[in-house]
Amino acid sequence: MPLNVLETRLLAFVGDLVRQPDAARRDEMDCQCGQPLPPRGVEGVARFNAGEYYAQHDLFEAQWVAEPGPVRDLYRAILQVGVAYYHVTRGNDRGALKMLRRSVQWFADLPDVCQGVDVRQLREDAARVRAALEGGDPAALDRARLPGVRLVDSGG
Repeated sequence: MPLNVLETRLLAFVGDLVRQPDAARRDEMDCQCGQPLPPRGVEGVARFNAGEYYAQHDLFEAQWVAEPGPVRDLYRAILQVGVAYYHVTRGNDRGALKMLRRSVQWFADLPDVCQGVDVRQLREDAARVRAALEGGDPAALDRARLPGVRLVDSGG
């Protein structure tokens, strides 16, 4: 088989796997991000910020499953960061890194503020925790004081 045919097939296959937001999805995301955080999400943030990472996971997972629109990425990103923090508090740095690396894809299409959640800050906090774990210096990470989810005015 000629290389250009193989390349074409490979690129098509990879293209099917890569998340590529289109204009309609971005518009729907913007609209949904302008809405308030649902009550289950508000409770999930409260649990996350209280260090109840297992409980926040259940709340955000239920919200994620119930939401068919693109804003579900917000719920999935938060729950995965929370699961990572759960692993951090248990000394499972490998599990934490896996979840933090996985969460990056869910943050990718989110604006800086979505449903009142300061996504930019959460994204940066998760990146700092990930960098501390990847740096091989677990002492650089205060496991008892992991960053929370910050809520802000949805209007920016």
